[in-house]
Amino acid sequence: MNSATYKFLQMSGRLEIVVAGKKKLELKTALFPEVPENEVWANTDEMKIQGLSDNSIATVRKVLK
Repeated sequence: MNSATYKFLQMSGRLEIVVAGKKKLELKTALFPEVPENEVWANTDEMKIQGLSDNSIATVRKVLK
């Protein structure tokens, strides 16, 4: 995740990914300046295990507690 996006979303080390309102996944965040601000990159193998495909359009938000 880009550090500017991390700050904008007021992240706290974890994020939630929601795809089509059906699949929800909580992940730990890491900051990489080479990631574009409008993208979140995730481990491909982990996404396959969770049933998410590459280039999925999803909602990313900080974990709501």
